[in-house]
Amino acid sequence: MTDVAEKPQETEIPDVILTPSAVKRVQFLIQKQGKSGLALRIGVKGGGCSGLSYTMTLDDKESNPTKDFQFEQDGISILVDKRSARFLDGLQLDYTTANLLEGGWKWTNPNAARSCGCGTSFTPK
Repeated sequence: MTDVAEKPQETEIPDVILTPSAVKRVQFLIQKQGKSGLALRIGVKGGGCSGLSYTMTLDDKESNPTKDFQFEQDGISILVDKRSARFLDGLQLDYTTANLLEGGWKWTNPNAARSCGCGTSFTPK
């Protein structure tokens, strides 16, 4: 199992892209919470069937510049902790409602050597 804490911290903001359908879904989820100032927090943690698991939450805490990268896309504030950044650089996050079996969040990560069948965990390159 890979331990995120052992990896060096990145110094550049990771390139994370939300597709238009992911933006709409995140906006819907933020609106559903009924709170202003929520940010989308994306990261990785050790575990899952392939080594690292993706994490995603709505966060109402202010970012910590020493621990987080913060950037904005389409009016959504996105937070990525610096330990996760190197694993998420180049990530594309999509949301689809294609059908019941294939719908939901889809993580396309160029840093993944392989992913599990459900796509929620990966082995880093």
